[in-house]
Amino acid sequence: MIENAMVSGLCAAGMDVFLLGPIPTPAVAMLVRSLRADIGVMISASHNPYYDNGIKLFGPDGYKLSDEIEERIEGMLDKDIELALADSDGLGRAKRVDGVHDRYIEFAKRTLPRSMSLSGLRIVVDCANGAAYKVAPEALWELGAEVVAINVEPNGFNINKECGSTHPAGLQKKVHEVRADIGIALDGDADRVVIVDENGAIVDGDQIMALIAESWHQSGRLAGGGVVSTVMSNLGLERFLGDMKLQLHRTKVGDRYVVEHMRAHGLNVGGEQSGHIVLSDFSTTGDGLVSALQVLACIKRQNRPVSELSKKFEPVPQLLK
Repeated sequence: MIENAMVSGLCAAGMDVFLLGPIPTPAVAMLVRSLRADIGVMISASHNPYYDNGIKLFGPDGYKLSDEIEERIEGMLDKDIELALADSDGLGRAKRVDGVHDRYIEFAKRTLPRSMSLSGLRIVVDCANGAAYKVAPEALWELGAEVVAINVEPNGFNINKECGSTHPAGLQKKVHEVRADIGIALDGDADRVVIVDENGAIVDGDQIMALIAESWHQSGRLAGGGVVSTVMSNLGLERFLGDMKLQLHRTKVGDRYVVEHMRAHGLNVGGEQSGHIVLSDFSTTGDGLVSALQVLACIKRQNRPVSELSKKFEPVPQLLK
């Protein structure tokens, strides 16, 4: 209903609309640039139940709109605005774009070296009955992994329901059951990721950032001498980075603020403890699949289990409010 209403309104205003979904939020951010669109719209409840659906807006550069622009839009909605509808000759057209899943899969695969295969890894991926239900298992399979996919039957109502990155218990159980090397939990729109190691232990966003930052720092890829996170990140992450002479930059909560700080200060790794991981060498927003692939790359390069690689620091007790 939301999609139909938005398409009708945009076409009535004279705008052409490309229909893409269901696809992950980072795929929309990527395709708004690829298709040279003026704006990208993601209809999503993110990690929440379906009845919390709203919209995420991306500019033509693939970045989320700033608070200032969104506040201006909201201000216009609160006023009596004159509708500028197109005449019959100027109505926009809606077209469903074919092959968008394949485009995003190829984009994700290209974030790994061409010579790298995931052969030999048994991976359980929990797609939260959400937008990545096709692309995540397919990308991992095409890269050579043995894939066990769970929660890949979306019906519009079961997204994030007792599954995905906010409810990883089912994934932990499945990892044990099939003796997997790793579990990957995405949220409904696949911009978050949480990892489960081979023993069933949770690896949160702070530990994922620590792992990727260390790997990129050692290879000379880490930009800006640090990592961007929020006030919610654990002090243990800050100390771990400090031991490598790297700085943890903190922002207020929200991945958009992480991205804004990364852009302003030239850093290429950022994220949140909740699992939003932003790797600006590849993406303009959080990308759960791409972030998981970087963890898998570390596993393949070092030939060590997730449990050994992912425990980069001992978390300091914290109270999250």
